Amino acid sequence: MGRALVIGASGGIGRALVAELSGRGFEVVGVSRSVDGLDVTDEASVAGVLGRLEGSFDLIVCATGALEVADAAPEKSLAQLSAKAMAEQFAVNCIGPALVLRHSLRLLPKEGRAVVAVLSARVGSIGDNRLGGWHSYRAAKAALNQIVRGASIEMARTHKGAICVALHPGTVATEFTRKYLGRHPAVAPAEAAGRLLDVLEALEPTHSGGFYDYAMKEIPW
Repeated sequence: MGRALVIGASGGIGRALVAELSGRGFEVVGVSRSVDGLDVTDEASVAGVLGRLEGSFDLIVCATGALEVADAAPEKSLAQLSAKAMAEQFAVNCIGPALVLRHSLRLLPKEGRAVVAVLSARVGSIGDNRLGGWHSYRAAKAALNQIVRGASIEMARTHKGAICVALHPGTVATEFTRKYLGRHPAVAPAEAAGRLLDVLEALEPTHSGGFYDYAMKEIPW
């Protein structure tokens, strides 16, 4: 099936993606903080870990991210905004994946189909925001979507078959979401990974630069 790289392979969705990809016949390489010391908020760490990888990958998935950073819960109102917490959200959920995109570009084949996917979130959609709140997390994910859009344009110039997208995995029952699920329906990581892989396998060049959910429905910016 090809060769796949999962960045953030020790997280709930990352582990499930590694298992699902292996089950579908991919040769899978996973990197993570716990195993490889990858810190996406440190460019030297990103450059070092990804720089040690060799060969090319037909699929690269960045599955890093955090809803809470340094125990700062998502804001319920503007009154709860903190410059420090907002900067930390951007470091983890936008700048980190942007650095991953920068340093993984060399790992894509110059010719033929290749897919780069970054896990975003529906709450990063400006057009879909009807509840407010969660300002820092929403803004970081919205900024990430812009990075993905710009990266897709650049990739098209140098890697003609590359497809770069932002994906919303749905609400997944992981440690990441445990405190916030309440009565909200959630799926197991294995199911989420299967749905995401179905989308990744169905993507075409015309989808590059887009923002899609687990059912391949386009999400408004």
